[in-house]
Amino acid sequence: MSQVTFYLMSEQDDTQASAVERLACTLAAESWGAGHIYLFCNDEAQALRLDELLWQLPPERFVPHQLQGESGQAPVEIGYQPPKRRYARLINLATATPLFAGHFAQVVDFVPTDETQKQQARERYKHYRQAGHALEMREQPVLAAPDPAQP
Repeated sequence: MSQVTFYLMSEQDDTQASAVERLACTLAAESWGAGHIYLFCNDEAQALRLDELLWQLPPERFVPHQLQGESGQAPVEIGYQPPKRRYARLINLATATPLFAGHFAQVVDFVPTDETQKQQARERYKHYRQAGHALEMREQPVLAAPDPAQP
């Protein structure tokens, strides 16, 4: 079974991207070298937003990635359909529990601050537990503030 890590979010969303999306990009940037990652989104709009967020990371934090369906074998793929190939880690941004979560050694999920989204996270937690996955909770790590000197 998979190891599922839930991050308890404390940061509020801003107008450009959700705190969960920013943390998902940070986690992808920190761990893509340890194995391929699939970022699972709710829809195409969210997938495109994550693609753009990854391109906005500083050059020293470059994440080789692609949208699902693009040619190539980038170590990070972003999609809203079940993946077509194997990955070491799933970062789930979808509101529903991915039925394919058991195909991954590690799953990352989030508990946002919004009450509706928090309830959806509780449902995902229950599904993961019923499927026999190992579960752990972590506090949201402190993300570095953007450098105002950067364009």
